[in-house]
Amino acid sequence: MPETGTSSVRVPYGYFIVIACFLIEGCGIGAYVAFSVFFKPLLKDFGWSRATISGASSLAYLLMGLIGIVAGSLNDRFGPRIVMALTGIICGIGYFLLSQIQSSWELYVLYGLLVGTGLSSADVIPLTVTARWFLRRRGMMTGIIKVGTGSGQLVMPLLAGALIMAYGWRAAFVGFGIVVAVVLIGAGQFLRRDPGVKGNVLDGAGAHARMAEGAREDGLSLREAVRTPQFWLFCIITFLVMNCLLTILMHVVPHASDIGLDPIKAAGVVSTVGGVSMLGRLLTGFLIDRIGTRKSMTICFILLIAAFLWLQVAHNAWMLYLFAAVYGVAHGSFFTLISPTVARLFGISSHGVLVGIILFSGNFGGAIGPVLAGYVFDLTNSYQLVFLLLAAVCGVALLLTPLLKPAVQKA
Repeated sequence: MPETGTSSVRVPYGYFIVIACFLIEGCGIGAYVAFSVFFKPLLKDFGWSRATISGASSLAYLLMGLIGIVAGSLNDRFGPRIVMALTGIICGIGYFLLSQIQSSWELYVLYGLLVGTGLSSADVIPLTVTARWFLRRRGMMTGIIKVGTGSGQLVMPLLAGALIMAYGWRAAFVGFGIVVAVVLIGAGQFLRRDPGVKGNVLDGAGAHARMAEGAREDGLSLREAVRTPQFWLFCIITFLVMNCLLTILMHVVPHASDIGLDPIKAAGVVSTVGGVSMLGRLLTGFLIDRIGTRKSMTICFILLIAAFLWLQVAHNAWMLYLFAAVYGVAHGSFFTLISPTVARLFGISSHGVLVGIILFSGNFGGAIGPVLAGYVFDLTNSYQLVFLLLAAVCGVALLLTPLLKPAVQKA
């Protein structure tokens, strides 16, 4: 037999990048979602209102977006490993100190401020690193790492619940914080800002496009990008759509209960959204590489509008679960579209900070939407007008989508 020991198949380092980003997305975003598991223990021990505890969660969500801009900018300048190490340490400290809280202001400082800052890198860093490492398969690889988000939303709350049941909520904060910090820091050390650091070729660009470390990248600077109408247009679209998506996540379970579903079936609606959204992320990643981001976004918005209109007549379990299936695909789709769209519009030279700003515009919309929806419900004692308004908002986003034309010729 011929000697084969001297030959080996070299696995492209980009695949290790995808695995690391998958873990960071799942752990980071899943950790934020898992905070809801601590609600009841905190209510029981301190007697705080739900609004008080929810306020700390909203503060963390806003800071994840705001500090995410800084994290994206630091990644563009210094690379992801330093950013992930710093934010992972901050996150771990925040969770450790949460085990000692005695008052609501401590909850706001430690969870809203420290943990919110620590989780700020969990979305923007994986998205921008993936965009730098992949071109031909950028959509599919982004879809895969965003499946990590859905996986984390399933796994991390279960982990938090198991720790609380076994050791109590104070010790659970410590254990949970250790897990989150280890994953964010550990997986982050596998990341590299540029393919050239590992001697790789940018995916799909050909050998002539080998990325040397420090080489000039195509695309607009932050200053150039913010002077284009496309940048502000995409911020507006993201604000509008995230307004709708977070409203559904917050209010669809109460709506299901209002129309007669028992608690398990009502919770199953949002679980279905989470599960199906993973399919939506993969499907959209596949479509982006074949039909582009703008057509994929159009399909996403049409599905959202159809789902919200369906809610006008969905008055029993199977109709709500059908809504959850259609909406779940679109929900996962939009989160997958953000990073590749930024790369298509503006290139990748300032991709991190641009994604950070656009995600923050979405976080801002996501913080406002559920509050406004609650106000409308209080006035009308129904969600029907809310769902109709959500369809109209997505209709505006759909009309704006054809205007998203690249500000650069190639990314």
